[in-house]
Amino acid sequence: MNCPSDHQPFDRIADLTARDARLHAFRADLADARLKGEVVADRFVAGRPARISASVADIRKAPRADAGINTQALFGDDVLVFEDAEGWAWIQAERDGYVGYVDATMLGGRDHAPTHIVSVPRTFLYPGADLRFPIAGRLSMGSTVTVTGSAETRGTHYAVLPSGEAIIAGHLRPIGEVAADYVAVAEAFLGTPYLWGGASGFGIDCSGLVQLGMRMAGRDVLRDSDMQAASIGEPLDPGPDHAGLRRGDLVFWKGHVAVMTDTETMIHANGHTMLVSREGLKDAIARIGYLYGGPTGFRRP
Repeated sequence: MNCPSDHQPFDRIADLTARDARLHAFRADLADARLKGEVVADRFVAGRPARISASVADIRKAPRADAGINTQALFGDDVLVFEDAEGWAWIQAERDGYVGYVDATMLGGRDHAPTHIVSVPRTFLYPGADLRFPIAGRLSMGSTVTVTGSAETRGTHYAVLPSGEAIIAGHLRPIGEVAADYVAVAEAFLGTPYLWGGASGFGIDCSGLVQLGMRMAGRDVLRDSDMQAASIGEPLDPGPDHAGLRRGDLVFWKGHVAVMTDTETMIHANGHTMLVSREGLKDAIARIGYLYGGPTGFRRP
């Protein structure tokens, strides 16, 4: 059940009074210029706009390949770069405010305004509009792209990007069109491998599943479960037998979050099955409680 317990949504970010280094770019030697007068640092700089150009970019705790992964950014995500040194960029993701280090080769310019978002768990990039071509890349749900054209080959429709690469058109939807039910989005990830810090269709953790599901339903929330527990929706008292829970409610443990799919069953990315899986709430409470204690709270988005 291990899961990063560290982010939160912007509708409640003002409630955070402490400067959390996960959400604010500051170190002893360098800080975001927007924080001048609020934090102490040797030097303040304005962030340089950039965009993630890799399929998935690991955001690490430190500028080293062996440093732990805190979260991930997806293709098309906009970031601000505060430092670029020795192959590593110190960045803040604009979508959820997360701060960390990425491989500098995974950054590009903001050359085109994104028009579409990947709406299936995973899809492929092709070097042209033909599914028989060797693939040129892989994209996760939530990745954003710029569509500049269309093509059809043997009855299959493709969206064409500025690079000339192509994606199955049915795997995209225009930015601004959102899913009706974030739980249904989460359910599309059943069987996806659990990955500590994962935030994509290739591997995901508990709070990443909540964040991505809600994003596709039109709501940006913060990343780690402790902040989600402090910010999403409203606290809920489901009663001693949890009979007050319904689809979409969130159940929190210390360092973990799950989504109710109905009154008795939940879905979560978890280290027990190492997958996104369904589990009965009562079974999960008994299993998790043996080592980690009972639920710490419930919230209704």
